[in-house]
Amino acid sequence: MTLDPVHFDGIAGLADRIDYDAEDRDHREFAEDVWEHYLDPLYDDEGDVILEPIDEQSRRRVNCEKIALEDPPFATIHGLDAGTLNSRPFKNGLVLDVAHAAMSATPSDLGLHDRRTVVKALHLNDTSRDFGTDWEPYNDGSRRRIVHTHLPKSQYEEDVVHALALYLAESSHALEHAESVSEFLLLDGPIYPKGVLRWYYRSTALTDLFRDSEDVARILQNYVELVETFVERDVPLAGFVKNVSAKSIVRTLKRSSDFAPVPWAHDAGLFAQILERRERVDGEFERLTDDLTLTNWFVSTAGTDDFFNDPDNDLVERELDPEQYRVTFCIVYDPRRDLVFKVEAPYAVTEDEGTRRKIERQILQEVALQRGPPRAISKADELAAIDRGSAESLVKSFEESLDTELDRNYNAVRWGRDY
Repeated sequence: MTLDPVHFDGIAGLADRIDYDAEDRDHREFAEDVWEHYLDPLYDDEGDVILEPIDEQSRRRVNCEKIALEDPPFATIHGLDAGTLNSRPFKNGLVLDVAHAAMSATPSDLGLHDRRTVVKALHLNDTSRDFGTDWEPYNDGSRRRIVHTHLPKSQYEEDVVHALALYLAESSHALEHAESVSEFLLLDGPIYPKGVLRWYYRSTALTDLFRDSEDVARILQNYVELVETFVERDVPLAGFVKNVSAKSIVRTLKRSSDFAPVPWAHDAGLFAQILERRERVDGEFERLTDDLTLTNWFVSTAGTDDFFNDPDNDLVERELDPEQYRVTFCIVYDPRRDLVFKVEAPYAVTEDEGTRRKIERQILQEVALQRGPPRAISKADELAAIDRGSAESLVKSFEESLDTELDRNYNAVRWGRDY
């Protein structure tokens, strides 16, 4: 039902009582102060460095039209993504999710596009049964398996089966087809499985999985091997984060006694104001939209970023020095749509300045052309996505084969997901 105009005006009128422009100006000045004085390096509340530039801290810009016309640094780009059904509970107590990973190539490689990795992850309170399987091939080049996890005394079943399916499918597919990547691999999202890494700090039940679960161990080791494989082959590996939800920088600033209340909800808000360019037109400030802007590369050991490079971490086996696995990133800002993107790569890739510059130019050209994520990412997303119709059919298939029904609630009906 459409909101009645009188009530719409009543709600919208509340904004008239807020001097947002003044607040916005203050925030920009605050962002500039953070950029100038606190990120080279950024210390946590214990005095440890958690963020620092790889080289000189800087902000740069490039004209959208000019870079769009350049020859790309990489002639061939591969993208990787995994789509999921999203965790579904069934009335017989089974909780399951399915992930479907695909690799794209630009220019297209139809044979590669047709190869998939499928992982079905499930949880069942009945510990006397184990439905896990080894990898099995299907469809001439694709493969699939079932992962069965047990979570006694835990309320995180849906989160766990989702993450296990997603990251095992993604990392396994990347390793399986690494040899297909000749110049540059771009993951859809961060370079490490942050959805799993957060468990390490979340609850005892989830932390125990890092010692007790072979599947969690396999996922962690897969990402280590992915870095090592691409370093050995001298092929750059990076991740493109479309929705920047990290809060490590603003969280650190909030804990500092040097600051008044920090206004940003997440790091993207801070970097948007750091990278946005404005000019005064007829007494008002307007955003300049002709150039893309970006930061230098930073090394981060904040939060989960510190997991793989911790020398005391015995949960993974590494062939490179621990510091080579450190998370590095730069931020790209597209003023045309007021969007912030994050580009991540392991330090083993970005320690070389020439490689950093090639990755930057490639991403900037793609963003300029696509007005959003690079084409390799969009193609991988299209290949891996499980559309609504397929999801509905899969759920019905599971209901029939399991002789049970989906454990629905009213929200499924309310929001049109009654399947």
